[in-house]
Amino acid sequence: MTDAQKNVWAGAIPLQIELHEFDVTTSPPPPPVLVLAPRMGYLPLLISIIKPHFSSTLPPGEDTIWFEYKGLPLKWYIPTGVLFDLLCVEPKRPWNLTVNFRRYPKNILLPCESEDTVKWSFINSLKEAAYIITGNCKNVMNMSQTDQAELWQSVLKSNLDAFQRVSSKLKLGTFEDEFVVHIDSNTKKLQQSSGETDVAAQMKIARIPVRLYVWTVSEDFDDFEDAPPTPIDSWDKVSYINRPVEVHKEEGKYFSLRDAIESLLPEFFGERNLSDERDPSTKQSAEEGGENPFDPVSLCSQLKNAEIKFVRIQGIEPKLEIPFSWVARNLINPEHFLHTCVCLKVIQA
Repeated sequence: MTDAQKNVWAGAIPLQIELHEFDVTTSPPPPPVLVLAPRMGYLPLLISIIKPHFSSTLPPGEDTIWFEYKGLPLKWYIPTGVLFDLLCVEPKRPWNLTVNFRRYPKNILLPCESEDTVKWSFINSLKEAAYIITGNCKNVMNMSQTDQAELWQSVLKSNLDAFQRVSSKLKLGTFEDEFVVHIDSNTKKLQQSSGETDVAAQMKIARIPVRLYVWTVSEDFDDFEDAPPTPIDSWDKVSYINRPVEVHKEEGKYFSLRDAIESLLPEFFGERNLSDERDPSTKQSAEEGGENPFDPVSLCSQLKNAEIKFVRIQGIEPKLEIPFSWVARNLINPEHFLHTCVCLKVIQA
């Protein structure tokens, strides 16, 4: 357990939540409620705190609770911290949200009936991550009910110790523990003297589950104060990309965060052999298969240049040259995905 992991798990966002005016049946309207929301959590998990505050003013009918920010319905299955990083280019606290108890936008949001809906969405993501990392999800599917309950409670309570105790049974490993190569010095000397090279000992492959949230701007800005005031007012402006980063870890070389981002976005940066570029070189495999939210053919023909304006992970804007191994080890979410918000400046022909 690292200090960075502890800080990430302790991270929280102060929210100021007001009731939508259409749901107010009393005068004066109720005051907003202030909540400290865990970064690792999900907005529907706050309902038990929020509903009692507004219950006396709600109209009759069945509750269908959802949240919005500046008129944009918030996707409940995206962790709260990721929503904040994505939608608040220049973060201000508290984050002002609106809660609705009626008029559920079924054309935009998937149904969320209870906490169990959130739990099973989390478990399904964990299965997906396990498959990416190990090639199967048997350990997740074979979890006992007790372990599954304890794992979920650790997420609800942001309890890193409890989470690591249970998640270690899944044998998903970590980037550093599983893939950093340690070659015995005697073996190495023997190989050098015999002229032989053990390729397997010098290079291992890590597959890191990544979820990218990408939005683009056409104008340049050097400071967040100069960024578009409301860059994302529709989910159509966000490209949700679910791809693994495949890292070939070689001794004496490192793979940077920039390398990872560019390898995940061949539509903008091309499918490049990173070993032929920058001094800290690393080989990167071609893009994994799967549905592509972009249209690479038309997009590549239109784009002249793409520039990474900023990357935000767990509220942090790391330097692009930071080793990706550190990011993957310390900044992943409990379901073992690395949620990464990326703003690109794109120049079109």
